[in-house]
Order: sequence, then C-alpha cells, then structure tokens
Amino acid sequence: MKRDEFLIHARPDLLTQAQAWLEHLSCERRLAGNTLEAYERDLRQFFAFLTGHLGGAPNLADLSELRPADIRAFLAARRGDGAGNRTVARGLAAIRSFLRFLQKQGLVNAAGVNAMRAPRQPKSLPRPMTDTQALALTEFDSQLAEEPWVAARNAAVMTLLYGCGLRISEALALTPFDLTADRTSLTVTGKGGKTRIVPLLEVAREAVADYRRLCPWTLELDAPLFRGVRGGALQPAIIQKEMRRMRSALGLPDSATPHALRHSFATHLLAGGGDLRSIQELLGHASLSTTQIYTGVDTARLLDAYKKAHPRA
Repeated sequence: MKRDEFLIHARPDLLTQAQAWLEHLSCERRLAGNTLEAYERDLRQFFAFLTGHLGGAPNLADLSELRPADIRAFLAARRGDGAGNRTVARGLAAIRSFLRFLQKQGLVNAAGVNAMRAPRQPKSLPRPMTDTQALALTEFDSQLAEEPWVAARNAAVMTLLYGCGLRISEALALTPFDLTADRTSLTVTGKGGKTRIVPLLEVAREAVADYRRLCPWTLELDAPLFRGVRGGALQPAIIQKEMRRMRSALGLPDSATPHALRHSFATHLLAGGGDLRSIQELLGHASLSTTQIYTGVDTARLLDAYKKAHPRA
C-alpha cells in the first residue's frame, strides 16, 4: 500500500481499516494482484475526493454519514477526469466492498453506497480468430524466433492457450510437475485462487515435450516451466510482443492477442456442439452469464454468414 498517499487523504482510524480491508482481499478473498492494485487506487482516489468534498481528510464517522449524492458526486468527478464506464463501475465496486467490510464490523452504515447502481456496461462480444488463424499461431514453423528452443517455447504456450483455453497468466504459472509425460489433464489455478481441471490434448503434450527437449535451462519440477532467454520465468509481455510480430507476419487482425486464443477455444467448442455448462467449467468462469457471451459470438457469425449468402439478405 502507498501509505504516504493514504495518510494525506485519510485520518489514522480510516487508514488502519483501509489496510485491514486490503489484507482481507488478499489473504481471505485471494483477489488477483492486478485487482488489488486497482482497488487500492480506487480507494485512494475516493479518499482524495472526500478530502476536497468535505473540506478535510475523512475519518470513519464521515463515512457513516455518506449519502448517495456524495457517491454520485465522486462518480461524476471520475467521469470528468475521463474515466469510462468500466473504470467507474470498478471504483464503485471497490467503495462498496470497503464500506461493507466496515459495516460487518459495526463501524459504519453502508446504506448510501448499497443504494447505488453501477453504470451499465456496453455489451461487447469477444473477437475470436478462425480455426485456421488460431492453428497457424500454434505451429512451430510459424514462429519467428531464431533460436529453435525459443520457437518451441512460444509454440507450446500458444498451444496451451488455444488447446486448453488457458489465460496467459495460467499458462506461465505451470511447472514441469504440472505437465509430466503421463498427464491427460491439467489442474489450473485461475482467478481468486480457484482451481479447475482441463483436458490436456496430445498435441499440447507434444508441443511441451518439444520445448523441454530443446530448452537449455534446467527445469526443476516446482519451478516455472517456461523460461526467458536468460533463464528467468517467462513474462507475459514477451508472449504479447511475439503475438504482435506474428500478427504482422501472418496478416492477422489487431484483435489477435494471446487472450483471443482463449476466446477462440470457447467459441470453437460452442460451434462444435459443446454445452455452455461444460465450457464454463473449462474456462473457470464463476458465473454462467459470463460464458453466455460466446453464444452471442456464434449468433453473430451465423447472421453474418446469412447476410453474405442469402439472396434476399
């Protein structure tokens, strides 16, 4: 936590509770690091706003007296700073979470924030690749890296993203133990520390085996499987950079990203007859409504095909 920044805009009693809340989110809720950083930033911005809004650094008593109008004023200020709907909604979620945390301890009344509704999010469909595009990204011969072991590494990562529907962070967190030769499935730790089991395709096992055979570094069973050129853990930015290079070389759209391979995994499963519940489990979505967005992708493709092919369209 950036304690000095909190001290400027919060009284000691409020600062202590802010620290306790963040520790609760990290240790008990097990939120991802990026989410924690975003929530911390949102809370700092809220305290800074209240300092100007109330004429001084807020304390716990000030939070108890907050009205919906005060929350709306903060959200309006964030919009005035250029924040979009998603950022504003996340800020409201952070404030709501913090005040509910305080309310459970009997320290404040969170009625004001509980009455607020998050701004509506624009519905945007995932942008998957075609199966031909996705498969091209997983091929060893398509890789642009000059060193064979790096090309094999990149192909293995791409294959896991598309063949298993992994997030890039999940793929790079794997260890050699997770991918021993006789494994037919993977136990993946996703968002919030939740685990799920996904089938490990033969093509994915072979891609990983090719990488391990060529990799010049010693791969301890409990250490990161995928390594950078200096032997350290492979960073997501390297794969993202490689994807941009391949995008140009293969003539792929700007929407072709590592995460688009996960979208492609889900969309192609659905188009092939997979049911939503199974796809939800494979992706590790907490809610079926999150998975249902892929039905919109499939419908959009059908309508597009209809418009292009039907003589009356």
